[in-house]
Amino acid sequence: EYGLAGQVKEINQAAVRLAREVAGDRALVAVSIGPTGLLSEPYGEATFDHFYAAFAEQARAVEEAGADLISLETMSDLQEIRAALIAVKENTSRPVLAQMTFEPNGRTMMGTDPTTAAVVLEALGADAVGANCSGGPAELLTVLQEMAQVTSLPLVVQPNAGLPRLVDGRTVFDQTPETMAAYAVKLLETGAWIIGGCCGTTPNHIQAISQALQGKRVVVRPRQRYSTLTSRSQTVIIAADHPPVFVGERINPTARKKLAQDIREGRMQMVLDEARGQVEAGAPILDVNMGVPGIDEPAAMKQAVIQIQGAVKVPLSLDSANPAAIEAGLKAYAGKALINSVNGEEKSLRVVLPLARKYGAAVLGLTLDERGIPATAEERLAIAGRIVQAAEEYGIAREDVYIDCLVQTASAQQVQVMETLKGVQLVKEKLGVKTMLGVSNVSHGLPAREILNSTFLAMALGFGLDLPIINPFDQRMREVLAAAAVLTNRDQYCGRYIEQFKDYAAATKPAPTAVKTEAIVAAKPATSEAVDLSIKSRIQQAIIDGDRNSIQELIQQALVLGLKPLALVNEAMIPGIDEVGRRYEDQTFFLPQLILGAETMKAGFEVLRPLLSSNEGRSVGKIVLATVQGDIHDIGKNIVAVMLENYGFQVIDLGKDVPTIEIVERAEKEQAELIGLSALMTTTMPRMAEVVSEVRKRGLAARVLIGGAVVTEDYARKIGADAYAADARAGVLRALELVGA
Repeated sequence: EYGLAGQVKEINQAAVRLAREVAGDRALVAVSIGPTGLLSEPYGEATFDHFYAAFAEQARAVEEAGADLISLETMSDLQEIRAALIAVKENTSRPVLAQMTFEPNGRTMMGTDPTTAAVVLEALGADAVGANCSGGPAELLTVLQEMAQVTSLPLVVQPNAGLPRLVDGRTVFDQTPETMAAYAVKLLETGAWIIGGCCGTTPNHIQAISQALQGKRVVVRPRQRYSTLTSRSQTVIIAADHPPVFVGERINPTARKKLAQDIREGRMQMVLDEARGQVEAGAPILDVNMGVPGIDEPAAMKQAVIQIQGAVKVPLSLDSANPAAIEAGLKAYAGKALINSVNGEEKSLRVVLPLARKYGAAVLGLTLDERGIPATAEERLAIAGRIVQAAEEYGIAREDVYIDCLVQTASAQQVQVMETLKGVQLVKEKLGVKTMLGVSNVSHGLPAREILNSTFLAMALGFGLDLPIINPFDQRMREVLAAAAVLTNRDQYCGRYIEQFKDYAAATKPAPTAVKTEAIVAAKPATSEAVDLSIKSRIQQAIIDGDRNSIQELIQQALVLGLKPLALVNEAMIPGIDEVGRRYEDQTFFLPQLILGAETMKAGFEVLRPLLSSNEGRSVGKIVLATVQGDIHDIGKNIVAVMLENYGFQVIDLGKDVPTIEIVERAEKEQAELIGLSALMTTTMPRMAEVVSEVRKRGLAARVLIGGAVVTEDYARKIGADAYAADARAGVLRALELVGA
């Protein structure tokens, strides 16, 4: 931001040197590393490699200067802190504290919950995990209590002294040293080993905390043994005392020509349709395989992972025999993935297991080696034992190792079916790790496959199978899982079973032969009104799903059908982005979905803009946006800009650190109806008052809308601003109100 990129090493080493001079032998020197201010793809343009390079450079410099430890702080994007933690662990030998910052709703700005944060950061090798900044100690006590349920690592916490307010030109924090000290004891009892303060804390606060904790001992919690997988915003626990889960198998191009062609062309539309469809059918985890011959599989895996993460919230299993493709997927994946797979061959173990350790992934081991699949359960157990031992030697916890005893088809190798099940039982008994099976392999080449598949699944669950890989659209398989949950006491009081089958009616006659949807459509031509409604609904849904791949094609289809551009904007696109906004407000959507929805709408509008008449395409208002002088934070403002454009505003974005006079003069020159101001720090909030004052002094008609992390409605009223917005969605609604749209 200040043209000092070439002096990263010099500045950081000077900081460590000065801290060392003050600390002497009385204290450790910790280097605080915060976020870059960039958004990771697909929400921004920053890649994993970009983040990694920036953090690695800083980490190497501070270790060379003699820092004792590194504290990753105030991170809101799980992907960014993943890259930072990996960079620090690979480029230094220093202990690392990993902390994220949480919103009042208990999630980070990008939607990560405390459980997921703790699981992912522990898997990546953090020495302590926790939270800083955020709200006051009461809010972070709740965050730490949730983290303590899933990790036994030391917890670290640095709360703000409450949220800041500007009073008579001074920044004021409400939490007193005494209040902070009282909460420090509660934080210690929760599992915090390292307790401090962030914004608003003073030497008096730290002294009070220190005195309150004098002589008290940290709480050592027993090691957690949960097997977990996560996405950016959701954790799935695989355990006997939790509901049974499965992996959806449908994103696999083997013997599926259309899906293979979709992947080969880089469209990924069928891939996303499969992802959404499987999740809607109840799949809690998805397998992702890009194994199309002749393509750049690493590039395809990266693209698929990025786009699937934007479309669904569930964890992913990255399925490839190509280590480069696995690593490309792991880099792009903001969460704790499952690698599918490694096998008993030495070269496979040597290449894949280090990837699992580096990127904090779980790993699936196949019970085969150079000689192929063994004939007996005991031989498969022996290979499984070698895989588990090798994984532990690489530092991979046993609960993150899954074993697949390999299902062979009953039509060709009937005797092997029971050997597979015996293998599952032996692995559970002797090794104590989780087991997986690709269940549907058993029925290849036989009729009525769903009967064999569901029966085999029930048998396998009885032998100890933890995580089946199945087709989520197979109703029989889902029914078996629901029934098994009741019979194995994993569905307490049969609650989920009753809810699922309360309207169930047993079939009294054979089910009718399935008829393809295409045949139904051909037999009964749709009316033009129905077609119009269908295409509008699909455009609306594309915006809700953040489906940038298909929006332009859908709009082109609508235009070919004769729909008017303005009708598409008003009757399909605006309702779509409105629904995204509503879901964001009720917290079923988070910032990533809001950004993708806005970007999808923007992509669709690019097709329509040239077709709208000057009257139809006119702006509902012109707004000058800026982050005020002295403040270099603009992620929130940039999101607001995209949202406003989608609602028909002409946005003139002046950027960040913009002087008052430049904002006002540009608004005057453009004859703007609105001025939107952003500030993240209380120290820059007075610049907002200056802008309002200058607008009034010049007699401009422009209305002033303000927002930002520390800005409040009271402050807006106090300085005479016309409106206040708490977030991007509110910013759009207030702007529309101000221009009377």
